Amino acid sequence: MKVLIMNHFPLEGSGSGIYTKNLARELSERGNQVTVIFPEHENKEYEGFKSRVIKFNNGKGNDYEIDFNFPCFTTHPISNNTYYNLSEEQIEEYVEVFYKAAKEEIELLKPDVIHAQHLWIAPYIASKFDIPYVVTAHGTDLKGFVKDERYHKYALEGAKKASKIITISNQVDREVTELYKIENNKELIMNGYDENLFIRTEMNIKDELKKFGIDKVTDHIVSFAGKLADFKGVDVLLRAAKIYEKKLNNNVTTIIAGDGELREPLLKLKDELGLVNVHFIGHVNQEQLVSLYNIADVSTVPSRTEPFGLVAIEALACGTPVVGTNQGGLPDFINSKVGTLVPVEDYQALADGIVNEIFNLKKDERSDYCYNYALNNFSWKKSLDKVEKVYEEVIK
Repeated sequence: MKVLIMNHFPLEGSGSGIYTKNLARELSERGNQVTVIFPEHENKEYEGFKSRVIKFNNGKGNDYEIDFNFPCFTTHPISNNTYYNLSEEQIEEYVEVFYKAAKEEIELLKPDVIHAQHLWIAPYIASKFDIPYVVTAHGTDLKGFVKDERYHKYALEGAKKASKIITISNQVDREVTELYKIENNKELIMNGYDENLFIRTEMNIKDELKKFGIDKVTDHIVSFAGKLADFKGVDVLLRAAKIYEKKLNNNVTTIIAGDGELREPLLKLKDELGLVNVHFIGHVNQEQLVSLYNIADVSTVPSRTEPFGLVAIEALACGTPVVGTNQGGLPDFINSKVGTLVPVEDYQALADGIVNEIFNLKKDERSDYCYNYALNNFSWKKSLDKVEKVYEEVIK
Protein backbone atom coordinates (compact mmCIF):
# COMPACT_ATOMS: atom_id res chain seq x y z
CA MET A 1 0.00 0.00 0.00
CA LYS A 2 1.21 3.52 -0.78
CA VAL A 3 0.18 6.15 1.77
CA LEU A 4 0.61 9.93 1.67
CA ILE A 5 0.23 11.57 5.11
CA MET A 6 -0.22 15.33 5.56
CA ASN A 7 0.12 17.24 8.82
CA HIS A 8 0.00 20.95 9.65
CA PHE A 9 2.71 20.53 12.31
CA PRO A 10 6.22 19.09 12.71
CA LEU A 11 6.54 15.46 13.79
CA GLU A 12 7.76 16.44 17.26
CA GLY A 13 6.35 18.89 19.78
CA SER A 14 2.64 18.15 19.41
CA GLY A 15 0.27 15.24 19.88
CA SER A 16 -0.69 15.07 16.22
CA GLY A 17 2.98 15.26 15.24
CA ILE A 18 3.85 12.26 17.39
CA TYR A 19 0.74 10.47 16.08
CA THR A 20 1.90 11.08 12.51
CA LYS A 21 5.48 9.96 13.15
CA ASN A 22 4.34 6.75 14.86
CA LEU A 23 1.80 6.11 12.10
CA ALA A 24 4.34 6.56 9.31
CA ARG A 25 7.02 4.49 11.01
CA GLU A 26 4.72 1.59 11.83
CA LEU A 27 3.14 1.60 8.35
CA SER A 28 6.60 1.43 6.77
CA GLU A 29 7.64 -1.40 9.11
CA ARG A 30 4.62 -3.33 7.85
CA GLY A 31 5.90 -3.06 4.30
CA ASN A 32 3.97 -0.01 3.10
CA GLN A 33 5.51 2.88 1.17
CA VAL A 34 4.95 6.15 3.04
CA THR A 35 5.58 9.85 2.41
CA VAL A 36 4.81 12.52 5.01
CA ILE A 37 4.30 16.23 4.25
CA PHE A 38 4.82 18.55 7.22
CA PRO A 39 6.17 22.03 8.10
CA GLU A 40 9.58 22.68 9.64
CA HIS A 41 12.40 25.20 9.56
CA GLU A 42 14.90 22.82 7.99
CA ASN A 43 14.93 19.46 6.25
CA LYS A 44 14.24 16.53 8.58
CA GLU A 45 14.80 12.88 7.82
CA TYR A 46 13.19 9.96 9.65
CA GLU A 47 14.02 6.30 9.26
CA GLY A 48 11.54 4.20 7.31
CA PHE A 49 9.58 6.85 5.42
CA LYS A 50 10.14 9.82 3.12
CA SER A 51 9.84 13.34 4.55
CA ARG A 52 8.62 16.24 2.43
CA VAL A 53 9.32 19.32 4.53
CA ILE A 54 7.63 22.64 3.79
CA LYS A 55 10.12 25.18 5.15
CA PHE A 56 8.64 28.14 7.01
CA ASN A 57 10.55 31.26 8.06
CA ASN A 58 11.77 30.98 11.67
CA GLY A 59 13.01 34.59 11.72
CA LYS A 60 16.60 33.44 12.23
CA GLY A 61 17.85 33.48 8.67
CA ASN A 62 16.85 29.99 7.56
CA ASP A 63 16.03 29.10 3.96
CA TYR A 64 12.28 29.04 3.53
CA GLU A 65 9.47 28.52 1.05
CA ILE A 66 6.96 30.72 2.83
CA ASP A 67 7.78 33.98 4.61
CA PHE A 68 6.24 33.43 8.05
CA ASN A 69 6.44 30.81 10.78
CA PHE A 70 4.05 27.90 10.58
CA PRO A 71 0.77 28.69 12.34
CA CYS A 72 -0.76 26.67 15.20
CA PHE A 73 -4.11 26.37 16.93
CA THR A 74 -2.51 27.28 20.27
CA THR A 75 1.28 27.22 20.44
CA HIS A 76 4.23 24.98 19.57
CA PRO A 77 7.77 24.69 20.97
CA ILE A 78 9.18 26.28 17.80
CA SER A 79 6.32 28.58 16.77
CA ASN A 80 4.01 30.96 18.60
CA ASN A 81 2.28 32.01 15.39
CA THR A 82 -1.42 31.08 15.17
CA TYR A 83 -3.92 30.65 12.35
CA TYR A 84 -5.89 33.54 13.78
CA ASN A 85 -2.96 35.93 13.19
CA LEU A 86 -2.74 35.20 9.48
CA SER A 87 -3.97 37.72 6.94
CA GLU A 88 -6.18 36.62 4.05
CA GLU A 89 -3.14 36.78 1.77
CA GLN A 90 -1.12 34.58 4.12
CA ILE A 91 -3.92 32.02 4.31
CA GLU A 92 -3.91 31.83 0.51
CA GLU A 93 -0.12 31.41 0.51
CA TYR A 94 -0.42 28.67 3.11
CA VAL A 95 -3.01 26.76 1.06
CA GLU A 96 -0.96 27.19 -2.09
CA VAL A 97 2.31 25.89 -0.63
CA PHE A 98 0.59 22.79 0.81
CA TYR A 99 -1.20 22.17 -2.49
CA LYS A 100 2.08 22.43 -4.41
CA ALA A 101 3.84 19.99 -2.06
CA ALA A 102 0.92 17.54 -2.22
CA LYS A 103 0.77 17.66 -6.03
CA GLU A 104 4.51 16.98 -6.32
CA GLU A 105 4.47 14.07 -3.89
CA ILE A 106 1.32 12.54 -5.40
CA GLU A 107 3.00 12.52 -8.82
CA LEU A 108 6.02 10.76 -7.31
CA LEU A 109 4.34 8.32 -4.93
CA LYS A 110 1.01 7.70 -6.72
CA PRO A 111 -0.64 6.91 -3.34
CA ASP A 112 -3.53 4.51 -2.86
CA VAL A 113 -4.83 6.64 0.00
CA ILE A 114 -4.14 10.03 1.63
CA HIS A 115 -4.33 10.46 5.40
CA ALA A 116 -4.80 14.11 6.38
CA GLN A 117 -4.35 15.22 9.98
CA HIS A 118 -6.89 17.68 11.43
CA LEU A 119 -10.21 18.77 9.93
CA TRP A 120 -8.57 21.87 8.52
CA ILE A 121 -6.56 22.77 5.41
CA ALA A 122 -4.96 19.35 4.71
CA PRO A 123 -8.27 17.55 3.95
CA TYR A 124 -9.26 20.44 1.68
CA ILE A 125 -6.01 19.94 -0.24
CA ALA A 126 -6.60 16.17 -0.39
CA SER A 127 -10.07 16.76 -1.83
CA LYS A 128 -8.52 18.33 -4.93
CA PHE A 129 -7.14 14.98 -6.11
CA ASP A 130 -9.00 11.90 -7.31
CA ILE A 131 -7.67 9.75 -4.46
CA PRO A 132 -9.62 8.41 -1.45
CA TYR A 133 -8.63 10.20 1.73
CA VAL A 134 -9.05 9.73 5.46
CA VAL A 135 -8.95 12.49 8.08
CA THR A 136 -8.09 12.25 11.77
CA ALA A 137 -9.77 14.91 13.90
CA HIS A 138 -7.44 15.66 16.82
CA GLY A 139 -9.58 18.16 18.72
CA THR A 140 -7.56 21.37 18.53
CA ASP A 141 -8.77 21.71 14.94
CA LEU A 142 -12.32 21.84 16.28
CA LYS A 143 -11.36 24.69 18.60
CA GLY A 144 -9.91 26.51 15.60
CA PHE A 145 -13.14 25.95 13.68
CA VAL A 146 -15.12 27.65 16.43
CA LYS A 147 -12.64 30.50 16.81
CA ASP A 148 -12.07 31.63 13.21
CA GLU A 149 -14.83 31.41 10.60
CA ARG A 150 -12.42 32.25 7.77
CA TYR A 151 -11.37 28.60 7.68
CA HIS A 152 -14.88 27.15 7.50
CA LYS A 153 -14.92 26.96 3.71
CA TYR A 154 -11.78 24.80 3.76
CA ALA A 155 -12.65 22.65 6.76
CA LEU A 156 -16.23 21.93 5.72
CA GLU A 157 -15.34 20.98 2.14
CA GLY A 158 -12.50 18.76 3.35
CA ALA A 159 -14.80 17.04 5.85
CA LYS A 160 -17.69 16.63 3.41
CA LYS A 161 -15.62 14.87 0.73
CA ALA A 162 -13.59 12.64 3.10
CA SER A 163 -13.91 8.89 2.64
CA LYS A 164 -13.75 8.45 6.42
CA ILE A 165 -13.15 10.65 9.48
CA ILE A 166 -11.30 9.12 12.42
CA THR A 167 -12.06 10.63 15.84
CA ILE A 168 -9.77 10.11 18.84
CA SER A 169 -12.23 10.37 21.75
CA ASN A 170 -15.94 10.36 22.48
CA GLN A 171 -15.91 14.12 22.96
CA VAL A 172 -14.17 14.75 19.63
CA ASP A 173 -16.62 12.36 17.98
CA ARG A 174 -19.59 14.32 19.34
CA GLU A 175 -18.12 17.68 18.34
CA VAL A 176 -17.42 16.53 14.77
CA THR A 177 -21.11 15.71 14.47
CA GLU A 178 -22.19 19.01 15.99
CA LEU A 179 -19.81 21.32 14.12
CA TYR A 180 -19.40 19.63 10.74
CA LYS A 181 -22.78 17.83 10.59
CA ILE A 182 -20.96 14.53 9.98
CA GLU A 183 -22.90 11.66 11.56
CA ASN A 184 -22.27 8.36 9.81
CA ASN A 185 -18.93 8.73 8.08
CA LYS A 186 -16.86 8.45 11.27
CA GLU A 187 -14.89 5.87 13.20
CA LEU A 188 -13.67 6.26 16.78
CA ILE A 189 -10.07 5.02 17.09
CA MET A 190 -8.32 6.18 20.23
CA ASN A 191 -4.68 7.19 20.06
CA GLY A 192 -1.98 4.65 20.73
CA TYR A 193 1.46 5.07 22.30
CA ASP A 194 4.86 3.71 21.26
CA GLU A 195 5.10 0.53 23.34
CA ASN A 196 8.75 0.06 22.37
CA LEU A 197 9.69 3.39 23.96
CA PHE A 198 7.32 3.99 26.86
CA ILE A 199 8.06 1.15 29.27
CA ARG A 200 8.71 0.78 32.98
CA THR A 201 12.40 1.05 33.74
CA GLU A 202 14.35 1.11 36.99
CA MET A 203 16.16 4.45 37.14
CA ASN A 204 18.48 6.24 39.53
CA ILE A 205 16.32 9.19 40.55
CA LYS A 206 19.25 11.38 41.56
CA ASP A 207 20.98 10.87 38.21
CA GLU A 208 17.82 11.50 36.21
CA LEU A 209 17.02 14.66 38.16
CA LYS A 210 20.52 15.98 37.44
CA LYS A 211 19.89 15.48 33.72
CA PHE A 212 16.93 17.85 34.14
CA GLY A 213 19.11 20.35 36.00
CA ILE A 214 17.64 19.52 39.43
CA ASP A 215 20.09 18.90 42.28
CA LYS A 216 17.76 18.46 45.24
CA VAL A 217 16.29 14.98 45.73
CA THR A 218 12.94 14.67 47.54
CA ASP A 219 10.94 11.58 48.48
CA HIS A 220 8.10 12.37 46.09
CA ILE A 221 7.91 13.58 42.47
CA VAL A 222 4.94 15.00 40.56
CA SER A 223 5.16 15.45 36.78
CA PHE A 224 3.41 17.41 34.07
CA ALA A 225 4.14 17.28 30.32
CA GLY A 226 2.46 19.52 27.77
CA LYS A 227 2.18 22.96 26.24
CA LEU A 228 2.27 25.97 28.51
CA ALA A 229 -1.07 27.20 27.19
CA ASP A 230 -4.19 28.23 29.07
CA PHE A 231 -6.23 25.15 28.20
CA LYS A 232 -3.58 22.89 29.78
CA GLY A 233 -4.32 24.27 33.27
CA VAL A 234 -0.74 24.53 34.54
CA ASP A 235 -1.78 27.49 36.70
CA VAL A 236 -4.26 25.17 38.44
CA LEU A 237 -1.42 22.70 39.07
CA LEU A 238 0.70 25.46 40.61
CA ARG A 239 -2.11 26.40 42.98
CA ALA A 240 -2.49 22.73 43.87
CA ALA A 241 1.27 22.54 44.48
CA LYS A 242 0.92 25.27 47.09
CA ILE A 243 -1.39 22.90 49.00
CA TYR A 244 0.46 19.60 48.57
CA GLU A 245 3.89 21.10 49.25
CA LYS A 246 2.57 22.13 52.66
CA LYS A 247 0.94 18.74 53.29
CA LEU A 248 4.16 16.94 52.37
CA ASN A 249 6.45 19.30 54.32
CA ASN A 250 8.09 20.46 51.06
CA ASN A 251 9.40 16.92 50.55
CA VAL A 252 8.04 16.84 46.99
CA THR A 253 9.38 17.97 43.62
CA THR A 254 7.09 19.14 40.81
CA ILE A 255 8.59 18.90 37.32
CA ILE A 256 6.86 20.78 34.49
CA ALA A 257 8.04 19.74 31.02
CA GLY A 258 6.99 21.84 28.05
CA ASP A 259 7.06 25.36 26.74
CA GLY A 260 4.70 27.93 25.33
CA GLU A 261 3.31 31.42 25.43
CA LEU A 262 2.46 31.30 29.16
CA ARG A 263 5.93 30.40 30.40
CA GLU A 264 6.72 33.82 31.87
CA PRO A 265 3.29 34.36 33.52
CA LEU A 266 3.52 30.87 35.04
CA LEU A 267 7.02 31.52 36.38
CA LYS A 268 5.67 34.72 37.92
CA LEU A 269 2.77 32.82 39.51
CA LYS A 270 5.20 30.26 40.90
CA ASP A 271 7.12 33.05 42.64
CA GLU A 272 3.95 34.73 43.88
CA LEU A 273 2.80 31.46 45.46
CA GLY A 274 6.20 30.94 47.10
CA LEU A 275 6.57 27.44 45.72
CA VAL A 276 9.71 25.68 46.89
CA ASN A 277 10.41 22.73 44.58
CA VAL A 278 8.68 23.48 41.27
CA HIS A 279 10.91 23.25 38.20
CA PHE A 280 10.12 24.32 34.62
CA ILE A 281 12.49 22.25 32.46
CA GLY A 282 11.29 23.39 29.02
CA HIS A 283 10.58 21.24 25.99
CA VAL A 284 11.86 17.66 26.26
CA ASN A 285 12.11 14.84 23.71
CA GLN A 286 10.34 11.50 23.87
CA GLU A 287 13.25 9.69 25.52
CA GLN A 288 13.39 12.32 28.27
CA LEU A 289 9.65 11.91 28.80
CA VAL A 290 10.19 8.21 29.48
CA SER A 291 12.66 9.16 32.20
CA LEU A 292 10.31 11.78 33.67
CA TYR A 293 7.35 9.39 33.87
CA ASN A 294 9.46 6.62 35.39
CA ILE A 295 10.82 8.70 38.26
CA ALA A 296 7.45 10.34 39.02
CA ASP A 297 5.08 9.04 41.71
CA VAL A 298 2.17 10.57 39.85
CA SER A 299 1.63 12.33 36.52
CA THR A 300 -0.88 15.15 36.16
CA VAL A 301 -3.17 16.35 33.36
CA PRO A 302 -4.98 19.40 34.85
CA SER A 303 -6.40 20.53 31.50
CA ARG A 304 -9.41 22.78 31.14
CA THR A 305 -10.07 20.89 27.93
CA GLU A 306 -8.20 17.85 26.56
CA PRO A 307 -9.36 16.20 23.32
CA PHE A 308 -7.59 12.94 24.21
CA GLY A 309 -4.54 13.13 26.48
CA LEU A 310 -1.78 10.97 24.98
CA VAL A 311 0.63 12.05 27.73
CA ALA A 312 -1.64 10.29 30.23
CA ILE A 313 -1.43 7.02 28.30
CA GLU A 314 2.35 7.34 28.04
CA ALA A 315 2.63 7.87 31.80
CA LEU A 316 0.44 4.83 32.51
CA ALA A 317 2.65 2.78 30.17
CA CYS A 318 5.58 3.67 32.44
CA GLY A 319 3.60 2.44 35.45
CA THR A 320 2.75 5.92 36.71
CA PRO A 321 -0.83 6.67 37.84
CA VAL A 322 -2.49 9.82 36.51
CA VAL A 323 -4.53 12.55 38.17
CA GLY A 324 -6.48 14.38 35.50
CA THR A 325 -9.60 16.44 34.96
CA ASN A 326 -13.00 14.89 34.42
CA GLN A 327 -13.60 16.16 30.90
CA GLY A 328 -12.65 15.71 27.24
CA GLY A 329 -11.02 12.41 26.33
CA LEU A 330 -9.60 11.63 29.79
CA PRO A 331 -12.75 9.97 31.22
CA ASP A 332 -12.63 7.55 28.27
CA PHE A 333 -9.69 5.72 29.82
CA ILE A 334 -8.79 7.01 33.30
CA ASN A 335 -10.56 5.08 36.04
CA SER A 336 -10.02 4.43 39.74
CA LYS A 337 -7.64 1.54 39.01
CA VAL A 338 -5.15 3.74 37.16
CA GLY A 339 -5.69 7.20 38.63
CA THR A 340 -8.09 9.88 39.72
CA LEU A 341 -10.40 12.27 37.91
CA VAL A 342 -11.13 15.69 39.46
CA PRO A 343 -13.31 18.65 38.43
CA VAL A 344 -11.84 21.28 36.09
CA GLU A 345 -10.32 24.29 37.91
CA ASP A 346 -10.55 22.55 41.31
CA TYR A 347 -6.99 22.86 42.60
CA GLN A 348 -7.96 21.57 46.05
CA ALA A 349 -9.31 18.34 44.54
CA LEU A 350 -6.23 18.13 42.29
CA ALA A 351 -3.93 18.47 45.32
CA ASP A 352 -5.91 15.86 47.27
CA GLY A 353 -5.79 13.44 44.33
CA ILE A 354 -2.02 13.84 44.02
CA VAL A 355 -1.43 13.28 47.75
CA ASN A 356 -3.71 10.23 47.76
CA GLU A 357 -1.79 8.69 44.86
CA ILE A 358 1.54 9.33 46.56
CA PHE A 359 0.40 7.55 49.71
CA ASN A 360 -1.54 4.74 48.02
CA LEU A 361 -0.87 1.60 50.08
CA LYS A 362 -0.89 -0.62 46.97
CA LYS A 363 1.56 1.48 45.00
CA ASP A 364 3.53 -1.36 43.37
CA GLU A 365 0.39 -3.30 42.49
CA ARG A 366 -1.14 -0.13 41.03
CA SER A 367 1.97 0.51 38.95
CA ASP A 368 1.81 -3.03 37.52
CA TYR A 369 -1.83 -2.55 36.61
CA CYS A 370 -1.17 0.83 34.91
CA TYR A 371 1.54 -0.70 32.74
CA ASN A 372 -0.53 -3.70 31.66
CA TYR A 373 -3.67 -1.61 31.18
CA ALA A 374 -1.89 0.71 28.73
CA LEU A 375 -0.17 -2.15 26.89
CA ASN A 376 -3.32 -4.23 26.48
CA ASN A 377 -5.59 -1.38 25.42
CA PHE A 378 -3.63 1.49 23.89
CA SER A 379 -0.50 0.18 22.19
CA TRP A 380 0.17 1.87 18.87
CA LYS A 381 0.12 -1.46 17.03
CA LYS A 382 -3.48 -2.08 18.13
CA SER A 383 -4.50 1.40 16.99
CA LEU A 384 -2.79 0.96 13.64
CA ASP A 385 -4.55 -2.35 13.01
CA LYS A 386 -7.81 -0.37 13.08
CA VAL A 387 -6.42 2.46 10.92
CA GLU A 388 -5.22 -0.02 8.29
CA LYS A 389 -8.70 -1.53 8.12
CA VAL A 390 -10.07 1.95 7.41
CA TYR A 391 -7.54 2.36 4.60
CA GLU A 392 -8.56 -0.96 3.07
CA GLU A 393 -12.24 -0.04 3.23
CA VAL A 394 -11.86 3.34 1.54
CA ILE A 395 -9.53 1.99 -1.15
CA LYS A 396 -12.12 -0.65 -2.05
